[in-house]
Amino acid sequence: MNLCAPETIKYIQKTFGFKNAKGLGQNFLTDPGVIEAMVDAAEIGPEDLVIEIGPGIGVLTDAAAKRAKKVIAIEIDKALLPVLKYTLAHHNNVEIINEDILKVDLNKIIQEEAVERQNVKIMGNLPYYITTPIITQLLEKGTRAASITIMMQKEVAERIVSPPGKKSFGALSVAVQYYSNPQKVVSVPKEVFFPIPKVDSEVLILTLLEKPAVEVKDTEMFFRLVKAGFAQRRKTLSNSLKGAGLDKDAVEKALEDSGIEGSRRAETLSLEEFAALSDAFSQG
Repeated sequence: MNLCAPETIKYIQKTFGFKNAKGLGQNFLTDPGVIEAMVDAAEIGPEDLVIEIGPGIGVLTDAAAKRAKKVIAIEIDKALLPVLKYTLAHHNNVEIINEDILKVDLNKIIQEEAVERQNVKIMGNLPYYITTPIITQLLEKGTRAASITIMMQKEVAERIVSPPGKKSFGALSVAVQYYSNPQKVVSVPKEVFFPIPKVDSEVLILTLLEKPAVEVKDTEMFFRLVKAGFAQRRKTLSNSLKGAGLDKDAVEKALEDSGIEGSRRAETLSLEEFAALSDAFSQG
């Protein structure tokens, strides 16, 4: 069964009375080449546990299950459970969990499966409306995985991989690059989805770092400054930080101690410079 074929998708919809839930951002991929690119990038092997977010009708699940030791797919839509039971019936290494990914303790699942960190691969085709919250939670909770290979809206992907100095560089860029090394895998035009969405997509692989990209004395302060710096992008760094409620004298002292010009904008700062600024604030 070719799960990427539009006629297969239509057959499944007719057979199971299933309709795409717009509120869940359901658009099904019709290009098997993209799926192969994803499983290749994740380097799935026979000792690996794949945790998939939002399996849909099981296209990526099927491809991953052919290579992995086990696939645990987390699907929020109950209407898709009988569909997945049908499309994945030939696999004995797939487990479906009907739950909201934002409410699932992935580290608990990983611990129960007794799998080493380097053998855990997270994958998924993320709904556009919830991409950032999912990525942020996976990273901030220190998910014990080797990588996260995900498809997302192209614009969001560009922000994630953006280097300092570009307009696309922002708080999301800093957050993801603090915890991982993000790289592009493949561009996905909107025409290869059914139904066709309004925007193109991109697949990224986030190789999770064993320790953050920069060392800081106070992680909470680091991200507070990042958030404050980008809150009003058009303002200078000095004015942005002061406008976020930080003490004016403390801002000036921290900028001086870290050797960063207050007239610069947040998008020009590297992670190392944000770290230096954060440490200067922490020292008082």
